[in-house]
Amino acid sequence: MTPATPHTHQPTPAPRLLDDELVLLAELVPLAGQQVIELGCGAARLARALLARYPDSHVTGLEVDARQHALNLAAPQQPGLVFVAAGAEAIPAADQSFDLALMLKSLHHVPVSHMAQALDEIARVLRPGGHLYVSEPVYDGPLNELVRLYNDEGTVRAAAQAALDTALRTGRWSQVSECRFDTPVAFRDFPEFEQRMMRPTYADHRLDDTKIAAVRARFAPHCGPLGAQFTRPMHVRLLRRD
Repeated sequence: MTPATPHTHQPTPAPRLLDDELVLLAELVPLAGQQVIELGCGAARLARALLARYPDSHVTGLEVDARQHALNLAAPQQPGLVFVAAGAEAIPAADQSFDLALMLKSLHHVPVSHMAQALDEIARVLRPGGHLYVSEPVYDGPLNELVRLYNDEGTVRAAAQAALDTALRTGRWSQVSECRFDTPVAFRDFPEFEQRMMRPTYADHRLDDTKIAAVRARFAPHCGPLGAQFTRPMHVRLLRRD
């Protein structure tokens, strides 16, 4: 009798460390000569980088926050990039207008009751065979533990993933890729963390001195001579419009 081969555990490989998400996006979908819409574009950093590398493409950046939209309009204009004040659940564009839709850390900001409608709208404005790239923060890790002290997004992040699962069951979408990566996030000190993470233009976290002090105390052990260094785990799902 041949002895059984002992089972050897294969460790799960560590997620890829990626400080430029455009690299991953370019690996997954064509970016040259594309009509792109970004839902919840924020300051449109990735959109600007995309157009710098692929100047024959065009990006429409939708932003529902009036303050951020005003900042976008006041920023230096870039050929191929236009900004529109609108939310993902009511996209002011004709049917089948775009080849690619991007949601970068934005699906969980759509009101849960409107997530299904937003995904229906994206399906409407995408051409058949077009792609929806959704990149969402994973509810895990030391940075998440800090943020959840004043902004606990566990429920809405889970709802975003559930909304994608539901959309896949409609028959309008197919999932063609799913991956995870880590992205580095650094802060010089707590004031920079407070400005970037606790007081963004699009949110009012109802901060008071007690809450700020609690976050500062939890932040302090992460801060060294070079500041505080974190990695944020990310979850990407790429859907195709059937």
